[in-house]
Amino acid sequence: MSLFKRSTAELIGTFWLVFGGCGSAVLAASFPAMGIGFLGVALAFGLTVLTMAFAIGHLSGCHLNPAVSVGLVVGGRFPAKELPAYIVAQVLGGLIAAALLYFVASGKPGFELANGLAANGYGEHSPGGYSMASGFVTELMMTAMFVLIILGATDKRAPANLAPIAIGLTLTLIHLISIPITNTSVNPARSTGPALIVGGWAVEQLWLFWLAPLLGAVVGGVTYRWLGKADT
Repeated sequence: MSLFKRSTAELIGTFWLVFGGCGSAVLAASFPAMGIGFLGVALAFGLTVLTMAFAIGHLSGCHLNPAVSVGLVVGGRFPAKELPAYIVAQVLGGLIAAALLYFVASGKPGFELANGLAANGYGEHSPGGYSMASGFVTELMMTAMFVLIILGATDKRAPANLAPIAIGLTLTLIHLISIPITNTSVNPARSTGPALIVGGWAVEQLWLFWLAPLLGAVVGGVTYRWLGKADT
């Protein structure tokens, strides 16, 4: 399959992740009397990955995340020459999803973009008021574990056909842990879309949600490449 088609699949998949995950946070998390809360948002993010893994995993690998793509390159599972196309597609997918979510959400009287559109943040923009250092370490560590689990679950020695379930549940767990800290990124494309729509503080803090996940991806990729290598 051509790189263009695979990149398009990544755009569609990342769109679904951002619209589904961030949409659950913006539209449903605190809906009167029926809000889904942090648990529901965490499940929504996990389900977007789970459903897309079955839908496009056989087409593009279903990365949906620049950090995952970088981790797969470091782990020896993805060619570096195709990385730019995947990252551009993922960021575009996230931006389109955020723009559409803003359009839908703004149709409700009283909606205020200042509330963040599920943008990631630290300090006063952290849901729990956590510091920049706490956010950075959390994003780095969570992404490292996410990439390590992805590499392990998709290893040819792992149980066949179960990787989407393991990966989706991992993303759910990551959100359950870290929503209060940063609103959970572990995905620069997921962070970039809402940040560009919100502007201001969200763009100013966006650097952390690129740097920490990418560093975490390298850590996860290097770690699994060493763990998974056969002893000689």
